[in-house]
Amino acid sequence: MEDSHSSTVYKCHLLNGEHVYLKIPYSNVKFHRELEAYELLKGRVSIPELLDYWSGDEECPGAFLLSELKGQSLTREVSPTVAYHVGVIHASMHAIQPPSSKRLNGIQNEFSNWSAFIEKQFYSFAEDVKEVLEEGLFNQSVEKFKKMNQQLPSPDGPSFVHMDFRPANIIIDGNKVSGIIDFESVRFGSTEVDFTKLYRDFLSADTTLYQAYKEGYNSIRPLIDLDVVLSFYRFIDAFNSIGWCKRRGIEKNTVFLEENTVRLKEFLR
Repeated sequence: MEDSHSSTVYKCHLLNGEHVYLKIPYSNVKFHRELEAYELLKGRVSIPELLDYWSGDEECPGAFLLSELKGQSLTREVSPTVAYHVGVIHASMHAIQPPSSKRLNGIQNEFSNWSAFIEKQFYSFAEDVKEVLEEGLFNQSVEKFKKMNQQLPSPDGPSFVHMDFRPANIIIDGNKVSGIIDFESVRFGSTEVDFTKLYRDFLSADTTLYQAYKEGYNSIRPLIDLDVVLSFYRFIDAFNSIGWCKRRGIEKNTVFLEENTVRLKEFLR
């Protein structure tokens, strides 16, 4: 599957005409996060059925065999009804809190130290970004992060956050949301981090869709004031994405690198 940027995913065509997916996570940590996510979300949020899994060995981190969600990935060419239901399923996921009766080994609860978690991620990617950006642009980015990070409101949570909630991971069938996929980056944390990519790739394109999404979200739980946090998270998303491209290979991620470099420069103007 071409739109899988981290894990290796195969769409398997069965002799009976049905399809299943074989997913090999990027690392053992991501395998355990995703495995726990299927257990937590089952029956609460629409997701693929986990048909089977293999825990891996020294050479492979493991693998999942997953059912197919009917439909296609979310695009901007949808009705407000679809945007409303995207809001509903997003809020339903955020309504899930850390379980009190079960110890989780894969999904970390970062909520109590949320600011430190965001800072740790930023400076971790900064080591890679420093090798890509010109020095002046890099230093300007670090100073902007320090200033904006101090202005954030109190975090909203603790909630189950996807961390990669983008159109490619939201499956639509007609005017319905079939479900959500890809849980290898999930955490328990603040909801504010989870709107960035959806806004970048979907909500920002049409105010009607944006309003319908908000109405759907608010029907499940109160939506935070996105105007207060989006600029910060869009900025660090662009910055961290540059670091991600360096880690995963600049040559094969050139387009994504260029897109985020342009975004970063716009945020710094």
